[in-house]
Amino acid sequence: VLAGAAHAQQPPKTAAWPRGQYAALDKLPDWGGIWTLQFPPPGSRERPVLKGNYLKDYEAWRKIVETNHGVAPRVGSNCMPPGMPGIMGVGQYPIEFMFTPGRVTTHHEAWMQWRVIYTDGRPHPAPEEYDPTFSGHSIGKWEGETLVVDTVAIKDTIPLGQGMRHSDKLHIVERIYLQKDDPDTLIVEMTIEDPIALEKPRELKHTFKRPRGTELIQFVCGA
Repeated sequence: VLAGAAHAQQPPKTAAWPRGQYAALDKLPDWGGIWTLQFPPPGSRERPVLKGNYLKDYEAWRKIVETNHGVAPRVGSNCMPPGMPGIMGVGQYPIEFMFTPGRVTTHHEAWMQWRVIYTDGRPHPAPEEYDPTFSGHSIGKWEGETLVVDTVAIKDTIPLGQGMRHSDKLHIVERIYLQKDDPDTLIVEMTIEDPIALEKPRELKHTFKRPRGTELIQFVCGA
C-alpha cells in the first residue's frame, strides 16, 4: 500500500496524461510532412577523434579491413539498425516528426525505427538505473522554435562510425530547428561527447528537405 501511495504522489507526466493538452501543440513550429536528409559534400565531415583503447581497436579493425580487401567484420545481423547517432544520418530513407503532449517522436522509414523525446520536464534516470537502448533515453525542451534534445544511455555496441566503438558515457545534444529563410529546410546540429572514447567532442550538422504530400513506406530488412 505504501509503495502504491508513493507512486500516486509522483507528479504526472504529460506524455502519460495527454487528454486536454493538445491545443498547446498548435503553438509549436510546423514540422509536418516527410523530411529527407541532404547529403553533405564528400569529405566535409570530420571523423570522430578516438583515444586510448578505442583508438587501438579502431586501428586494428582498419588493418583487418585492408587485409580482407575492404571487407569489414560486423558484429550482429545485417538487419541491426544503426542506433544513435547514426539513425539521424541515414540519407536514403526519410523521417517524420510527430508532436503529442509531452513528447516528440521521430519515425524513421529505415528499419521502421522510432525515437521518443520526452518534453514533459522529466529528467534522465540515474546512471545506475540506465537501460541502454539503440536510441538511448532522450529528453527535450523548447527554446523558442528550437528543440534542444539531450540523449544518454545508448548501447555501447552501437558504433559511432564503421569500426568505431564508444563507451557508456556517450552523450549527445541536438538542436533542431527550421531554417529561417526556408521553412521547408530543417537543421539538426549535433554535439557528440564521450570523455572516455573521444579526444574531443564531435560536431555534426544534418540538413533535411521537406517535400509535402509524401509518405513513409514499409521497410523490411532481409538478412
